[in-house]
Amino acid sequence: MFNTVDYLSELRRCIHCGLCLQACPTYLVLGSESDSPRGRLTLLRAAAEGAIDLEANAISVQRHLDLCLQCRACEVECPSGVQYGPLLQTARGTMEPAEPIGGVRRVIQWLGLRFTLPHPRRLRLLARLLWIYQAIGLQYLVRRFRLLPGRLQAMEELLPPLSWSTGWSQRNWPAWGQSRGRVAFFTGCVQDAFLPNVNRATVRILQHLGFEVDIPGGQTCCGAAHAHSRDPEKALELAKRNIDAFLARDYVAVICNAGGCCAMLKDEYPRLFDRDSHYQARSRAFSAKVRDIHDFAVEQGFEPSESVELTVTYAESCHLRNVLRVTVPPRELLRKTPGLRYVPLRGDHCCGSAGIYNLVHPEMADELLRLKVKSIAESGADVVAVSNTGCHLHLQRGIRNAGLKCQVMHTAEILSIACHPEARPPADSASRPGREKI
Repeated sequence: MFNTVDYLSELRRCIHCGLCLQACPTYLVLGSESDSPRGRLTLLRAAAEGAIDLEANAISVQRHLDLCLQCRACEVECPSGVQYGPLLQTARGTMEPAEPIGGVRRVIQWLGLRFTLPHPRRLRLLARLLWIYQAIGLQYLVRRFRLLPGRLQAMEELLPPLSWSTGWSQRNWPAWGQSRGRVAFFTGCVQDAFLPNVNRATVRILQHLGFEVDIPGGQTCCGAAHAHSRDPEKALELAKRNIDAFLARDYVAVICNAGGCCAMLKDEYPRLFDRDSHYQARSRAFSAKVRDIHDFAVEQGFEPSESVELTVTYAESCHLRNVLRVTVPPRELLRKTPGLRYVPLRGDHCCGSAGIYNLVHPEMADELLRLKVKSIAESGADVVAVSNTGCHLHLQRGIRNAGLKCQVMHTAEILSIACHPEARPPADSASRPGREKI
């Protein structure tokens, strides 16, 4: 199973110091050792060494493993450098589900992971149908009278204000001024269909930096949700499609604006192909090109020129911080924006989104969201800046339900306004049909 020499060696690197405990969201809420990184590693080691009967204790072990958000905050604190994320993912991918998956969860996973996320056209069609649902007032009734059952209601509450305009009017965008080279942009799946202004803002930033921008056809969902939900075969399929799409041409960089996707593309893709030498080499070549938009913008000397009169706090993407270790660039870009007042956010724990975690573990996700929204309220910010799609949608839901007068914006949207003031969306842009120009 997962009792190989290399796997056991990595498990045994844990020295049980406990520095990871206070970084762990589930330990923060539950205070249970078994729901901490140290406790989960102890369970895995006991199972791998035969100290416990995994078959007899499968349900208990899997419940503790599945409750992990895979935010990987523990890795930042670990003095031994234990690679907790890959260890957990290997175990979860190897173990057969000990409990039958409920009907609602099974439908959600099939509809989301198989039927829609890998298919951009289906996602765009879904976004337009849901725009109609919002435009005719049906959403108001559903939310006002809570007409949907529990998990479906939670899914519905994640919907942002939608636009009729989805997709791209063109696939190639010129640099503003003299070209410094050509980059490719990874659009993602949910963000491209449901938060298109974030992607358009990112392209504007790249144009402002002097780069021509390509949006390669054939790209698809990064596969992170599949890899983290016991569907490694689909994750491999999606990874191959993306690698082939982006390696078809030589680019200065492949730019990504979502922390979770960026971590998948850059950190996890090479590990997916341990047994495929051809794609192992291609995945490494691809991953070497992948760059987070904040890190790339700072490196290329991004200078905002227009004033943005806002008080802004920043809610970090767990994977951007804990996997890619990109922490300074987003804050640096916000702090240097004229007119913008940056206020730090107390507490840096996960907001509870974590891919589809907020749908399959709603109680834990909602408690973490409550804590995060409380910190946002205490900051007094007008805007909470984010750098990940799931965080964006999850925090919008929490802030709206809490009645806070605070807007959620991707950092790219703020920076786009700072270099191109016409990019500021009109108040009714989410409810008016028609193609939006980038």
